[in-house]
Amino acid sequence: MCCSSLHMPTMIQNLDQPDYASRCIWVNGPVIVGAGPSGLAISAGLKKQGVPYVVLERGNCIASLWQNRTYDRLKLHLPKQFCQLPDFPIPDNFPEYPTKDQFIDYLESYAKHFDINPRFNESVQSAKYDETCGLWQVKTISTGDSNWGEVEYICRWLVVATGENAEKVVPEFEGLQDFGGSVMHVCDYKSGESYQGKRVLVVGCGNSGMEVSLDLCNHKAIPSMVVRNSVHVLPREVLGKSTFELAVLMMKWFPLWLVDKILLIIARLLLGNVEKYGLRRSSMGPLQLKNTQGKTPVLDIGALERIRSGEIRVVPGIKRFSRGRVEFVNGENLEMDCVILATGYCSNVPSWLKDNDFFSEDGLPKTQFPNGWKGKGGLYAVGFTRRGLSGACMDAARVADDIGRIWKEETKQSKCLRRCF
Repeated sequence: MCCSSLHMPTMIQNLDQPDYASRCIWVNGPVIVGAGPSGLAISAGLKKQGVPYVVLERGNCIASLWQNRTYDRLKLHLPKQFCQLPDFPIPDNFPEYPTKDQFIDYLESYAKHFDINPRFNESVQSAKYDETCGLWQVKTISTGDSNWGEVEYICRWLVVATGENAEKVVPEFEGLQDFGGSVMHVCDYKSGESYQGKRVLVVGCGNSGMEVSLDLCNHKAIPSMVVRNSVHVLPREVLGKSTFELAVLMMKWFPLWLVDKILLIIARLLLGNVEKYGLRRSSMGPLQLKNTQGKTPVLDIGALERIRSGEIRVVPGIKRFSRGRVEFVNGENLEMDCVILATGYCSNVPSWLKDNDFFSEDGLPKTQFPNGWKGKGGLYAVGFTRRGLSGACMDAARVADDIGRIWKEETKQSKCLRRCF
C-alpha cells in the first residue's frame, strides 16, 4: 500500500457507514484489538487523554470470555478491589467476591460510563506494520448481520488487548475419538445439573478444574480429577483476610522467596498435607511460579474437603482412551461417561500479528513485566503480565500515558503550524 494513495481526514473515514462503501478506514488514533477488561481499561485511559480510538471485538459483546465461556457458579477468585478497572470502582454493595453476573454488570457499566463502543463481530485476520509508511494495516472480517465483509483499518498505533486467554487449549489424547461419550472443554460447561449420577473425568486441576469438580459433586455426579503435574493449593482466606491480599501486603516488606515460604507454611497449617491426596506441590513457590510460568495457585473454596472425603477422586495422567473407558499412566483403568477438559487457554496473537519480534511463539511479550507493554513502531500490549486484572490496569495506564503524550505534542505542533500559515 502506498501512503500517498490514502486520504486521511481529521478523524475516522466512513466508520459509521453500514454498507462499508469504502473497505479501507483511516483511524486517527490507535486501533485496540479486544473488548475484554484489558481493552476497556485502555479505552478509558485514552478517553481521559482525549485520544480517539477504535475497538475491534470478534465477539458479539464486551468481555465475551466472561459472558459466553464461563460456568454459572463462577465468582471472582480475588477480592473485588484487586479486580476493578481504573477510575471506576466496583460498587460497595457488591460482595467481596462478586459473582460472574455481577462482574459482567460492572464491566457493562464501565463501558457505558466511559462511552466505549466497540465494533463487535469484527475478527482480526492480520495486522502488519508498513515501515515505509510508518502505519499499521489491520485486516478484519466483519460477521455482523447487516455488515458482512472484509475491512482494512489503517492506523499509527496498535494496542493488542486480546489477553492471555483468547483461545481454549485442547490437548490430543490417544483414543479420545473412540471414547463415545460426551467430551467438552470447560469453556462450554455451564452447570453440573445434567450430570447427576454420571461418571465424569475432569482433566486439569487448576482453579477451573477444582471448581467444576466441586460443582459436579454438588449436583450428585461422580467426578474424577486428573492431576498430572504439581499444583499449589492455598486457602482463599486466612483468619477472614484474603490470602492474596495478605501476600500483596507482605511483598511490601519481604522478598518474594520469603513470602512464598510463609504462604506454604500457612497452607500446611490450615490445609494439612495435601500431597497424601495426590496433590503434589511444586518445588518452586506459588508466587514465583505464577510470575515465571503463569501458573496460578489454586485458591480452595471447598474442593479439598470433597477430595479428603473421596467424593472427588484424584487420578494421575492419562495414557489412552477407549470405548467408555480411560487408562491412566499407573495402569489403572476406569469406566467414564463424560470428559470435561479443564486444560486452560492461550494467547492467539501469533495467528494474526505478522512479522513482529515483540511477542514470542506462545503469544506473550518477550520482555517480562513491568516492561512488556511497549514494542516498536507504535505497537503496545495490555493484559499479558501474568498478574491478572491489576497487571492489565498497570499496562493500560502506561500505554494511555505514552500515546496521550505523543498525541498532545503533535496536536500542539499542528496548531502552531496552522497559526503560522
